[in-house]
Amino acid sequence: MMKTLIPLMVAALLFSGCANVKPWQRDLLAKEHMALDSDPLRSAFNDHIYFSKEASSGGRGFGGGGCGCN
Repeated sequence: MMKTLIPLMVAALLFSGCANVKPWQRDLLAKEHMALDSDPLRSAFNDHIYFSKEASSGGRGFGGGGCGCN
């Protein structure tokens, strides 16, 4: 019984984050402050500074430096 209960509990936790968005609710999600990047100009500026210092672009989600010294 425990062998089936644990996978069912894990599946319930994984699928609980899914939500259906109604068409009349999509306007709230399309607002500027709901974006993942609320200030694209500042992000572009920070990317330029990072690129200038590290001589690499992209990979903003990873830790460590461009020198390979993590």
